[in-house]
Amino acid sequence: MGWQNSDVNGILLLDKPVDFTSFDVCAVVRGMLHIKKVGHSGTLDPMATGVLPILVGSATRALDLIPSHDKTYVAGFRLGMTTDTLDITGRVTSECSAKIDQLTLEDAIGEFCGDIMQVPPMYSAVSVGGKKLYDLARQGVEVERQARPVTIHSIILDEYDADTLSGIITVSCSKGTYIRTLIDDVGKELGCGAVLTSLRRTESSGISVDRCMTLAKAQEYKDQGILETKLLPVDAIFEEYPAVYISENQAVRFNNGATLALERLQPPVIEGIRQQHRLDADIYPQESLYRVYSRADNSFLGLGIKKTDELRVMKRF
Repeated sequence: MGWQNSDVNGILLLDKPVDFTSFDVCAVVRGMLHIKKVGHSGTLDPMATGVLPILVGSATRALDLIPSHDKTYVAGFRLGMTTDTLDITGRVTSECSAKIDQLTLEDAIGEFCGDIMQVPPMYSAVSVGGKKLYDLARQGVEVERQARPVTIHSIILDEYDADTLSGIITVSCSKGTYIRTLIDDVGKELGCGAVLTSLRRTESSGISVDRCMTLAKAQEYKDQGILETKLLPVDAIFEEYPAVYISENQAVRFNNGATLALERLQPPVIEGIRQQHRLDADIYPQESLYRVYSRADNSFLGLGIKKTDELRVMKRF
């Protein structure tokens, strides 16, 4: 197959289907748009569904710069069971006929709100000694993992059936949180074990799932010849950063990687309102990031970072 559409750039907001890896979804989009450069923001397990931003073309340069947002998940669980993968797809390692009422469960869940330490599961993409944990796990090897700090902002018990020991929770958490591990830890707290039975990411990188399209809808748009028009511009994922508009000459300098004197820049725009202070004012902290646009045509040039009395190029797009 020949690769076309080298000028296609942007972000496709997808609702990942079950039984697809995040890499699988990238491969499908790559075929739909006939473009090589495709990446994703925020890995989801095959059993999980929900928000998966796909970065296309030059937007892939933003992968390591996407602001770290909290994430929200709706997760199904079952008490009284453990597996080697910590979810329902794994090999059962224990079962028990526990009796857990809702109040007891809510008390156990409450222990995990706030700043906690969490050990990544063996079946994860974390690397230890240069090897992915899931590769080691598939070989039957278990290695020691360092606990990591994560934040659980809230856990809401949406549903619970004490007879089947199954239910649904909504979790708001920091980046890097493993919901499988959270549920396993709750099971340990209760002394009966627990596994993840379903997972849906409803918000990630400031994007809610109601803004995302299914792969089927993406295919429909492709068949209509309009899929490219559904891509968001790359700067959409950086909307939380103030915007700075620069002159044509300054744009040439920025595109060549040169620094810009803060005293020569107009006050930035925040939430659509132009501020009263120049960028060199103390109200704009050092190391702050800014979206940089050309005043001539409002085109997005890239991200700049404030360093002393200069705006330096962070990444050009």
